[in-house]
Amino acid sequence: MVKLLLLLGLVVGFLSYTSESLRFELQSGNTKCVAEEINSNSLTVGKYSVVNPNEGYPIPDSHKLTVRVTSTYGNTLHSADNQVSGQFSFVAAEAGSYMACFFAPDHKPQTTFVVDFDWRTGVAAKDWSNVAKKSNVELMELEITKMFDTVKFIEEEMFNLRVKEEEMQELNKSTSSKMFLFTFLSILICLSVAGIQVWHLKTFFEKKKLI
Repeated sequence: MVKLLLLLGLVVGFLSYTSESLRFELQSGNTKCVAEEINSNSLTVGKYSVVNPNEGYPIPDSHKLTVRVTSTYGNTLHSADNQVSGQFSFVAAEAGSYMACFFAPDHKPQTTFVVDFDWRTGVAAKDWSNVAKKSNVELMELEITKMFDTVKFIEEEMFNLRVKEEEMQELNKSTSSKMFLFTFLSILICLSVAGIQVWHLKTFFEKKKLI
């Protein structure tokens, strides 16, 4: 029962973690960046759009964006200039923190506008309605496919957690060894200094013929 509850908790946690939808304000001349932790070989999709302040009229030039999406090593995965909306998709080549940055060109007077941004990775990045429509599969088959992908995603996450745990254990062992060596050297130095002081005092008293 405990294992079942833990598994359900992992499912809910991972699914909520792989989907980020937000709305934020951006002033002209400023930049806002959003970071997302993505595992290697994970599908990633993102959509962004500027909210039209005057519905029914074209969005003014002051409300256009420059967007850059970069990998954890600084590689550019998406680049767009002077856009009011756009989207990107890629498969992460390496695990790490990916960054989506939105820059609003400088404008006088300064303007503030609203951006909608939806970023999904892993299982949440798949459009299951399109999968069902294109593949013409039955509802049960679709649910099984979703469950299979979810289990596969959780398995990859648990593997990554085991790798990180092993790295942490190695770090702890290395730190413990260094602390033991440092403590041993500290004691050795203290004993050496104490021995030198005793020898110096003994020599001093002998010269003074006190002992």
